[in-house]
Amino acid sequence: MNNSRVLIVLIFMSMIFLALVIRLVSLQVFQSDELSYFAKRQQTNTEIVRADRGFIYDRNDVLLVYNRNDYSFYVDLRMLPAEEKQKLAKLFSKILNKNKSHYLRLLQPKGKTICLEKKVPYEKSIKLSEFNHPAFFYIEEPTSVFHYGSVASHVLGYVNGDYKGTNGISESFDNALNGQDGFRLIERNAMGDIISISEDETISPSPGDDIYLTIDKRFQSIAEEELKKGLNLTTAESATCIIMNPNTGEILAMANVNDYDPNSYWKFDDYERKNRSITDSYEPGSTFKAFTIAALFEEEACNENEVINVENGVYKFKNNYIHDTHKFESLTVKRVIEESSNIGIAKLILRLDDEKFYQHIRNFGFGTYTSVSLPGEVNGKLTDLSKWTSLTRTYMSFGYSISVTPLQLTTAFCALVNGGILYQPQIVKKQVDKNHNTVNLFPPVFVRKVISEKTSQRIRSILSGVVKNGTGNMAKIDSIEIGGKTGTSKITVNGKYSNDLYNSSFVGFYPVDNPELVCYVLINKPKGKYYGGLVAAPVFKNIVERIIGLKKIKSNQYDSKSDYRITQNKIEKDNEIIINKSERPDENTNDAKNVFASNFNNKIMPDLRNKTIKEALLIMNEMGIRCTISGSGVVVEQSISPGSSTMNKKSCNLKCSQISSTGARIY
Repeated sequence: MNNSRVLIVLIFMSMIFLALVIRLVSLQVFQSDELSYFAKRQQTNTEIVRADRGFIYDRNDVLLVYNRNDYSFYVDLRMLPAEEKQKLAKLFSKILNKNKSHYLRLLQPKGKTICLEKKVPYEKSIKLSEFNHPAFFYIEEPTSVFHYGSVASHVLGYVNGDYKGTNGISESFDNALNGQDGFRLIERNAMGDIISISEDETISPSPGDDIYLTIDKRFQSIAEEELKKGLNLTTAESATCIIMNPNTGEILAMANVNDYDPNSYWKFDDYERKNRSITDSYEPGSTFKAFTIAALFEEEACNENEVINVENGVYKFKNNYIHDTHKFESLTVKRVIEESSNIGIAKLILRLDDEKFYQHIRNFGFGTYTSVSLPGEVNGKLTDLSKWTSLTRTYMSFGYSISVTPLQLTTAFCALVNGGILYQPQIVKKQVDKNHNTVNLFPPVFVRKVISEKTSQRIRSILSGVVKNGTGNMAKIDSIEIGGKTGTSKITVNGKYSNDLYNSSFVGFYPVDNPELVCYVLINKPKGKYYGGLVAAPVFKNIVERIIGLKKIKSNQYDSKSDYRITQNKIEKDNEIIINKSERPDENTNDAKNVFASNFNNKIMPDLRNKTIKEALLIMNEMGIRCTISGSGVVVEQSISPGSSTMNKKSCNLKCSQISSTGARIY
């Protein structure tokens, strides 16, 4: 009986052993390749190494957009005990100033990985990463930082959650700014921690190119500030300003108010985010009379001193009535423009046939795209000649029956006063790679000659009279001769012209003899006063006076490379006053907190080690030294030694290292 039992046990053990042998043979021989493949796929994978996005500068090398490496924090709730949840919620609440209950709610679900916080700045991330638990990990996520907030927001656009440029330069030059991502082959252990990185199979990313704009940050700030003041005074709905160099087509400022902050773009609606300078069109009203009179002069259809009967302010034309704001029996052609007489210009345009007038309007670029390097531009509306009625030419002569964008009108006005040359508007000066090599230059683009130099000179003289003696009197500046034209147009509502809603505008230039700047101002739906000469012209005056004032400031009072830090005699960081210039400590003071005040205006290389990329960039920008950055986190090495002279030094290479924390998993 015992022998039978022993035999049964031996047979059973033999069968188990045989099964194990068969299984091992199957795994080691027959399934070896397949299982090795799956093991490698689980333990190794290719990880994208995102390229550093390029910077954006203004025309004076003032840094407008740079990059910051933020961190997003995650928790695997399957591995986190209840007591650790309490500790983690308390830590996040303390560092990020949010209620502890907020984080406890996030940590409530079971059996999944959740994100506790997205894109936490480095300074706070270093404290959060002190929490040590295998269930807690973080991922580095690059963030584009728009250093001046809403300044030039419609020109710059923003970078969305997928790190893709949207609107503005961020979208039009997204490929150039993004660079080329790299990748690396990494091996992980069972806990998901990185145990090795294959250097042989790593391709380093190529950083994006830097973009230099034609925008002058000083002009841009002035335009936005004055538009906001004008908006408050008139309780208008919105306002737009464009400043251009008429001799090159370079856009020096392009502002829309209300605007938005690209750093938190999701808090604003589509209307606030769109660049209304190029996406919205309107009937220009009397500003268009300047183009009508240019066409008449070019065709020698009238002269400045010719007298026109303006019918005491009311004129019946083809069973329609045309009205003037001011009643006159007669005016010279020059005074027709100065007093902005609809009747006078309506009578004069009858001397040109439809085809001639259409040709001149088209030559100025109306009804076509300007081809500016910004997304979303519309082409306005210029009705095809074959669809003109007997009234079209007459009403178009004083700015109705046609719609234009602010950029179209400003570009055409530049041609009106610069000698007759239409330039393509330029928003970008150059594209530069990280080795400081110029990839692309964007010189002025000649489009066509639209009027003669003589006609342009006559127009400048008449427009000067508009400011001296006419409707643009409130744009007058004593120190310099200004020329310009006012415009007021009714807004259509449900297909009919409203008697309460207006677009008020003024477009002007200086100096009259040799224009170097054109400035356009549009106020949309002002309350109370609504004439362009009363609403838009004063805003133009304030903008131009401040721009002229910049030229009177001595060069040592403004350094374009340190613009980020000097505002009304204060040194600022992200709108937080660090220190007043009048209270600046001795240069030998060792205050780590005042990193933006140290080494102010000297030529000695500071110690950038352990500073964040943002801090290092701002200091180098102040000193006029370009930076090439590798890695992320804090600076660990610099090519120019601390304490050495920076004379004749134009660039500095900074090596950065990521934050690290025991027990944290870095993906």
